[in-house]
Amino acid sequence: MTETDRQAKAAGLLKRCREAGLRLATAESCTGGLIGATLTAVAGSSSVVERGFITYSNEAKHEMLGVPEALFEAVGAVSEEVARAMAEGAVARSNADLAVSVTGIAGPGGATETKPLGLVHMAVAGGMGGTRHERHVFSGDRDQVRAGAVAAALEMLDRAARERTDPAS
Repeated sequence: MTETDRQAKAAGLLKRCREAGLRLATAESCTGGLIGATLTAVAGSSSVVERGFITYSNEAKHEMLGVPEALFEAVGAVSEEVARAMAEGAVARSNADLAVSVTGIAGPGGATETKPLGLVHMAVAGGMGGTRHERHVFSGDRDQVRAGAVAAALEMLDRAARERTDPAS
């Protein structure tokens, strides 16, 4: 997805949320605020984007989002469980209806045998079906991994917003 495509996706998502009165939050680790930046690049986004949490360290994930410290020891920061806890914490600690989270390994370092370069876990909380998770392994360099994570996060948020506004979809 190109930058133009991401901006168009963000604009459509914001329009849908604005019309439905939904507020959004982001909880970002490996994307470092790029999801929030993509959303807030759209004029009028302040009526939808409630806040963004940039929680690069485990300490920030715990302090700002309430991710239990035991999770980091048990499964690591780059995991389904932490992504879910981040999204749920963002909803609980904001005035948002929906929140997306991302945690991953953008590289070039940090990969292990079980957690490869490009691995990103993301979750959306506040949707009609409860917290949803996706696991992706993006290819390319750091910028490509982060761009892929932004695109996938916008898609997840858009699906959750559609569920909230049109449960039959």
